Amino acid sequence: MNMVELKSTYPLYLNNKASQPNTDLEVTDKFTNEVAFRTALATPDIIEEAIAGAVRATEPMAKMASYERQAVLEHCVTRFRERFDELAYSLCVEAGKPINDAEGEVTRLIDTFKIAAEEATRNYGEVQPLDISARAKGYMGMWKRVPIGPCSFISPFNFPLNLAAHKIAPAIAMGCPFVMKPASKTPLGAIIMGEVLAETDLPEGAFSILPASRDGADLFTTDERLKLLSFTGSPGVGWDLKAKAGKKPVILELGGNAAVVVDKDADLDHALERIIFGAFYQSGQSCIGVQRIIIHEEIYDIFRDMLVAKTKTLVSGDPKERDTFIGPMISLGEAKRLKGWIDSAVDGGANLLCGGGCEGNMLEATLLENVDPSADANREEAFGPMALLTKFTDFNEAMEQVNDSKFGLQAGIFTRDIHKVLDAWDTLDVGGVVVNDVSSYRVDNMPYGGVKDSGLGREGIRFAMEDMSEIRNLVIRRESAG
Repeated sequence: MNMVELKSTYPLYLNNKASQPNTDLEVTDKFTNEVAFRTALATPDIIEEAIAGAVRATEPMAKMASYERQAVLEHCVTRFRERFDELAYSLCVEAGKPINDAEGEVTRLIDTFKIAAEEATRNYGEVQPLDISARAKGYMGMWKRVPIGPCSFISPFNFPLNLAAHKIAPAIAMGCPFVMKPASKTPLGAIIMGEVLAETDLPEGAFSILPASRDGADLFTTDERLKLLSFTGSPGVGWDLKAKAGKKPVILELGGNAAVVVDKDADLDHALERIIFGAFYQSGQSCIGVQRIIIHEEIYDIFRDMLVAKTKTLVSGDPKERDTFIGPMISLGEAKRLKGWIDSAVDGGANLLCGGGCEGNMLEATLLENVDPSADANREEAFGPMALLTKFTDFNEAMEQVNDSKFGLQAGIFTRDIHKVLDAWDTLDVGGVVVNDVSSYRVDNMPYGGVKDSGLGREGIRFAMEDMSEIRNLVIRRESAG
């Protein structure tokens, strides 16, 4: 990666244009904890102006030809490739994301917009026979999808580029104007996307990207002119927003404490490589990161020792250094929270296999075993570099352990037995089952989302476009009918 010098201040984007009403939001370098840059902070008046602009843009956005929407998305793909190093470096700074993970996220950003460009021309409908009885003889029907209208998007800190892209790109592909609130700790990725979108010919008001305080952002949720709310973030905030959203549909991509099962016939070297990645990539700050590792009793001791030995080799430090695997957590408060959960689990009888140390917001990669099932470390979402080991005797018992959670986002299964694979697909109460890989695996065109406290709805471009559209029916009676 070529080093990139960030600006000292960044604007917000209001109705497609850069605006610098203030420089009130300080964003820190998560490794040094020094102020890295400042951005504008949207006031309620600015948010109101953005929503009004999105309403005005509803008709011109809907009337854009599919090839015109595709051209906007293709422009973004080109520009993101040209600004690859800048985007990756911004993630190192504002999110503390290790550079290898940061480059991976930029690649996924590009993939997501590329998929959306392809899907922009695939908005199909259906012809439907209506002559199911004598009264409908001579009638025919058909339906198509039309844009739902202005959308509200709220994105989290952990994937500042790709999780924002999973809202922005399908909205453009479908023809929906939008207002977006990026996370205050990591707004730069969305701002850069706004800068690129401002280079296009989208209708005025088609987009606004507005860093805002949580207290000042109620309009993103409550304003009735907004026809859809898509939120990615913590369960507590997400369910509260749903309660306030009124009549609009709400898509929630929330948390998890994902499990992986390692059966006795698994390729242990492969499982080791993938589980270490799934548990500790981007410092464990992923909603589908591996938190619970459920291992068959016949291989438990050997695989536990493999996991511990490998975890101890992970390099912690400056996320801008190429060999760093564990970077800082997003804040000192989050590191203290998870450190407290680890200490509480140990006080409750858990064995600390490795890690557990914490300096500032740098928490060591940590493995625990024999954790009390009621402990926060097991029941809640860790969202940091910590994983727990348990054992099982029977595969059905392992499935029960996976399901023993209020969350249900994704699960991983390492096995060579196709019958167990199909049983898991039938049995696991999760949004997705990944075989011979970890829960953390995601491709950006697949339907992605959870059940239970993990949320509502599915992302993935085509599936998000369905949420951002409504079916409009047409019935035709032939004149000769009767």
